Amino acid sequence: MREMGKSIKEVGLEDLLRVGVGDEEEAKCLMAKLKAAIAEVGFCEKELWHEITARKLLKPSHPHSLHQLIYYSVYRNYHNGPPLYWFPSLNESRCTNLGRIMETHCPKLFGASYKDPISSFKDFQRFSVQHPEIYWSIVLKELPIHFLEAPKCILDTSDKSKRGGNWLPGSVLNIADSCVRSSNYSNKQDDSIAVVWRAEGDDDKEVNCMTLKQLREQVMMVANALDNMFSKGDAIAIDMPMTVTAVVIYLAIVLAGFVVVSIADSFAAKEIAARLRVPNAKAIFTQDSIVRGGRRFPLYSRVVEAAPLKAIVIPATGEDVQVQLRNQDLSWKDFLASVGHLPRPNYYFPVYQSIDSVTNILFSSGTTGDPKAIPWTHLSPIRCVADAWAHLDIHAKDVYCYPTNLGWVMGPVLLYSCFLTGATLALYHGSPLGHGFGKFVQDAGVTVLGTVPSLVKTWKSTGCMEGLDWTRIRMFASTGEASNVDDDLWLSSRVYYKPIIECCGGTELSSSYIMGSLLQPQVFGAFSSATMSTGFVILDEDGRPYPDDQACVGEIGLFPTQMGATDRLLNADHEKVYFEGMPMYKDTQLRRHGDIVKRTVGGYLLVLGRADDTMNLGGIKTSSIEIERVCDRADESVVETAAVSAAPPNGGPEQLAIFVVLKEEGMVISPDTLKKRFSKVIQSNLNPLFKVSAVKIVPMFPRTASNKLLRRVLREQWKQHLMIQSKL
Repeated sequence: MREMGKSIKEVGLEDLLRVGVGDEEEAKCLMAKLKAAIAEVGFCEKELWHEITARKLLKPSHPHSLHQLIYYSVYRNYHNGPPLYWFPSLNESRCTNLGRIMETHCPKLFGASYKDPISSFKDFQRFSVQHPEIYWSIVLKELPIHFLEAPKCILDTSDKSKRGGNWLPGSVLNIADSCVRSSNYSNKQDDSIAVVWRAEGDDDKEVNCMTLKQLREQVMMVANALDNMFSKGDAIAIDMPMTVTAVVIYLAIVLAGFVVVSIADSFAAKEIAARLRVPNAKAIFTQDSIVRGGRRFPLYSRVVEAAPLKAIVIPATGEDVQVQLRNQDLSWKDFLASVGHLPRPNYYFPVYQSIDSVTNILFSSGTTGDPKAIPWTHLSPIRCVADAWAHLDIHAKDVYCYPTNLGWVMGPVLLYSCFLTGATLALYHGSPLGHGFGKFVQDAGVTVLGTVPSLVKTWKSTGCMEGLDWTRIRMFASTGEASNVDDDLWLSSRVYYKPIIECCGGTELSSSYIMGSLLQPQVFGAFSSATMSTGFVILDEDGRPYPDDQACVGEIGLFPTQMGATDRLLNADHEKVYFEGMPMYKDTQLRRHGDIVKRTVGGYLLVLGRADDTMNLGGIKTSSIEIERVCDRADESVVETAAVSAAPPNGGPEQLAIFVVLKEEGMVISPDTLKKRFSKVIQSNLNPLFKVSAVKIVPMFPRTASNKLLRRVLREQWKQHLMIQSKL
């Protein structure tokens, strides 16, 4: 919570005027409504905040400073776990995907102990871990997955060499076929809108639409063209922005029995080459360039530098490519023309495969060393869509937008989450950093908007989304890094405090292991539950699990029977990476994930970073993120902080340095002033023994291509500074 400020009892008319509430008449009106809410429920923090948001007293048009004033003053003296900001409705909970199946099945499973979807959610989540066969048999009936041959069972654990068991053994399918099929059960009809999109610069034009039938025909045409050029099982790369064309290509590669190699369009030639080499890719789809803000940035030239293999080149704008192609390369127009002789170029019979056949090679973000090559099978999309169905409540009426790329796990997750639920996929062909993206969200009627915290921070600090109507959004999803409470307060306030469902997982898990849920109250920047059928423990420093109901901090150990989790890597020892050195739990070796997690009073979960982002300050272990959470809100001039520590070269305790990015270049605030403020909030909120040794103001932080903060680079800078100091 904010370290300074009034409680809600002390907030008066002058405070409302100070934070920019229109004129005095408007402030008086709001003050009267606040007093009415207090008169209704009293000063109990959760009930009062619930009443304020239910009455919609705070509006998206109000200045953020007002939202801050009311939220932080309501919870000023709250010490019973993290503050709740969103509360599920019992009636609405029964209409969610998960609530509906709970109402149908839980009375039979639990008997009289079943109450309702909210009261019994934790029991049902625990049941899904203990009885995955029952849970997944229910969920598979809810999803339009077409099996050519049905699975012999849900889970076969007879083969002890496979730690996670064999899921859906004996089944034969093509997951892309399920994506483009119509389905009466899920309201996926041929005339349903499958994709909407808009190109940057066309912000005042109508949103483009593609029906499911049109999508299927385009996918099948590309599948036919692929068959003309490649052999079944070939690995074919995609290195381009996530456009409609990229989505069609992705589905076509899978439909035709080839393997997608996912490469982010931000990579340099050396990184592209590494990702082409590991799976022995035979060809690559790319664009001639990338258009952002009216400027062209090279892409094809990077691909040419990376490898001599065949490239199929799509124009970023217009119908013709804007570069000279090599002899072995093809333009998109010529590639499609190769099927012109076929009597039915828009029809293709899918290539059906066993469920454990590889469909997609994805890569870890590669913050250290070579990135791990992670294979996805036909099983992986079933896991990711099931979590979107259960936790995000994605259904056929939704329009789902998530600015991402097929080179990162969220690209395929988004694609499958839409096409396997009947939701509409919303794509913006351009940068998500400005007003144009926000206007697309408004005009496309987006109902579920995915974000990453750094993106929200930019929207908030630049004010680029002002004046837009986002109220059709019924929830946000957030992943990629730890969320900032105040940034999330701003984001949720844009839509009358709808929930932000936090998601944390990994490419190798096919989805998340912890998420928020619409059946639980939500906390800014925190996770409320393990995902359905996921089991884990939090381990102490000796590898012993804490009790499930105890507030604690430690490394996550996952139960190995994680549906959709990998059982192989292409360029690393899977056993060594995920299991070697992990402790046993109930006669089963736990699976490593590497996250340090804090479980709060009340059972909420905070990810405090990777195991290698912990530090020892005065003999007490803490994490970078825990320190950054309090420093980020210590001064109005601060946009973002990064905390690192290192021991002096000659020995001694680790010394803490805080790197800072300011809101505006040239802001007049000294490192010494920030050092005092950071020290105060750290000592009052975390530990009075923690000391800040130095503050370094920098223009920006080093990040990976997927925008994850590279603390190790800052840590090395701090070590170098300490080394120089030791020689003076």
